[in-house]
Amino acid sequence: MTKWEYQVAPILNHVAGQILNNFGQDGWELVTITDNGSGNLVGYFKRPVE
Repeated sequence: MTKWEYQVAPILNHVAGQILNNFGQDGWELVTITDNGSGNLVGYFKRPVE
């Protein structure tokens, strides 16, 4: 059974692509992006625990 770890991080609009690519290079998979209600984006990521 796969075990997961999770990360929650702010996603700044003007550098969103760079932020997402950095997480991806570190093995994080984007699960979803939400708006926290004040116009700020929050990304939820997961990756398997080694």
